[in-house]
Amino acid sequence: MAPSTTTREQFPVRVFGGPTALFEYGGLRFLTDPTFDAPGDYPESDGPVLTKTAPASGSPAGLGPVDVVLLSHDEHADNLDRAGRALLADIPLTLTTPGGGTRLGGKARGLADWESVELDRPGGGTVTVTGVPAIHGPGPRQETEAITGQVVGFVLAGDGLPTVYVSGDNASLDAVRETAERLGPVDTAVLFAGAPRFAGLFDGGTLVLDSAQAAEATRILGARRVVPVHYDSWTHFTEGREELQAAFLAAGLADRLDWGHPG
Repeated sequence: MAPSTTTREQFPVRVFGGPTALFEYGGLRFLTDPTFDAPGDYPESDGPVLTKTAPASGSPAGLGPVDVVLLSHDEHADNLDRAGRALLADIPLTLTTPGGGTRLGGKARGLADWESVELDRPGGGTVTVTGVPAIHGPGPRQETEAITGQVVGFVLAGDGLPTVYVSGDNASLDAVRETAERLGPVDTAVLFAGAPRFAGLFDGGTLVLDSAQAAEATRILGARRVVPVHYDSWTHFTEGREELQAAFLAAGLADRLDWGHPG
């Protein structure tokens, strides 16, 4: 698939470490998977201890107004922590998984695969946000969800706007292909990467894209720009910026990488 031919100026993306990024699109401000807690150990109720190694590069107080949270899932502390949960109360809309919408309640709304919501833009018109498939680990989706839970990705589109893909905690290139076939090509992809893994889970298989898969996802999507997130600040992320840079260079896609602006 050829890269998107969109020639509009690319919008800036602020990155905060882990999966958290902020960008303005169509006059609306979107925040992905908010994680602002301090470094430390975060035990999971039915899983391993997650260890955060670095603070976020910004604070909730410094975000400014946020219109929508795009939350890949609510069940793990490296995607929604205590500070992130507190932040949701002040944000008009959180889009997440169907199960997450039920658990969070309030202003949260779950999106099933290919379900869309229309958001009014301040200057007129709408932004369409579509929920797209994501699988949080290797293997069939049904088996994976029984262990790691539901995850959702998002595609954003609107008249006169570039198409944006936010992968969420997805490890499946098949899910990326299905999204590209239905809604691609995309201009900007916010790809969750980092090759997270645990020795006792899925035989050590990756729970989210590794660096080589992130490069391949870029090719599949025809993405003109990729902003990687979810590759730093946690000990279970086994590949970081250096591995991503090497993988994109080997794939001939190094010019697509945009590391964003620290929050």
